Amino acid sequence: MFFQVIDILGTIAFAISGVLVALDKRMDAFGVLIIAFVTSVGGGTLRDVMIGVQPVSWMTNMTYVYVIVASAIFAVVLRKQIGYLRRSLFLFDTIGIGLYTVVGIEAGLVAGLHPIICIALGTVTACFGGVLRDILCNEIPVIFRKEIYATPCILGGLTYFLLRNFVADTNFIFVIAGLIVIVIRLLAVRLKISLPSLYKKEEL
Repeated sequence: MFFQVIDILGTIAFAISGVLVALDKRMDAFGVLIIAFVTSVGGGTLRDVMIGVQPVSWMTNMTYVYVIVASAIFAVVLRKQIGYLRRSLFLFDTIGIGLYTVVGIEAGLVAGLHPIICIALGTVTACFGGVLRDILCNEIPVIFRKEIYATPCILGGLTYFLLRNFVADTNFIFVIAGLIVIVIRLLAVRLKISLPSLYKKEEL
C-alpha cells in the first residue's frame, strides 16, 4: 500500500509538471492531456518494456488514468493559484523524479535484477517521461543539459541500497532515498551546481 501511494504521488507530480509545460506552450486541451499522460507514464512504460512486463502497468490499473486526468484538470483550473509556471514546473518535476526513482528501483527488485540495474531502472523511470515531454514540446530535454537531473536519481538509488544493509523498514528506506533525490536536485539548482562542460567557452 505504501509503495502504491508513492507511485500515485509521483504520477500526480509528473502530470502537473506536464500540464504546466503544455500550458506554457499554449497547447489545446487535447495536447495538455497528452503531455500529462506522456510525462506521467513514459518512464514507467519504458521500464516495464525493458523488464518484460506485459501489458505495461498503467494499462492494467485504471487508477493511473483517473489520477492523471484529475491532476490535469486540477492543474488547468488552478494554474494561477499553483504559482509561477517556471518555479512550479521545477518543483513538481523534482518531486516526480524523487518518487519515481524509488518506484523504478522497487520494480527492478521485484524482477530479481542486480542493484546496479535497479538503479538504472529507477533513473529511467524518473527521467524518461520528462525527456518525452520536452521532445514533444520542442525543448532540449533537461537531462541532456548541464543541469543536474539524472545524477540525483543515481545518488538516491545508491542511498537506497546502502540503507538496506542497516535498516529493516522498507518504507523508511523509500522515503529517505526519495528525499535524497529531491534535496540534491534542489540544492544543485539553488547553488548552481552543474556537470562539467565538454566545450570551451568560445564554443558555447
